[in-house]
Amino acid sequence: MKRKRNQKRMVLAAAALVLMAGAATKEAMAYFSAHVTASGGHVLELGSVSTEIQEEVADWTKTILIANTGDSACYVRVRAFAGSQYGLTYGGADWTGGNDGYYYYTNILEAQAESAALQIKIDHTEAEGDFNVIVVQECIPVPYSDEGEPLTWDQADWTKSADIVKEEIPYGGEVES
Repeated sequence: MKRKRNQKRMVLAAAALVLMAGAATKEAMAYFSAHVTASGGHVLELGSVSTEIQEEVADWTKTILIANTGDSACYVRVRAFAGSQYGLTYGGADWTGGNDGYYYYTNILEAQAESAALQIKIDHTEAEGDFNVIVVQECIPVPYSDEGEPLTWDQADWTKSADIVKEEIPYGGEVES
């Protein structure tokens, strides 16, 4: 009989201990709940990419600098055109030639930053009179992988084009989106 009483006391003491432990860990158990609520918000602004080209000519060499005037990082590429009788030689730190005739700045050009100089030397041995060297530059926003890492300049898709959609608003103005 005494044994049964001791067992009952032990069971009651164990149950009381479990109940007290459960009451003390109420907040911690909520962490493991399947229900989550949140409130508030954050404005997400998509940055724009915009660049300006700076050109200087001295001693039959055209020096090109690209400035990122937008508010997002980008990649840039440059290509020069001249008459077929003029040879063009490209050179500059962090610039590399692509198979498409463009020279690519291999670093990410951060917002409000400037690229390293690209120098285009003009072979003028057969130059007669005035001529022009036309420089075309393009930029694209830095693409990111599914893991959020920036892709390299040679992984970027340079064939994409920007679509600008204009919508009419009821009061007669236009909105670009």
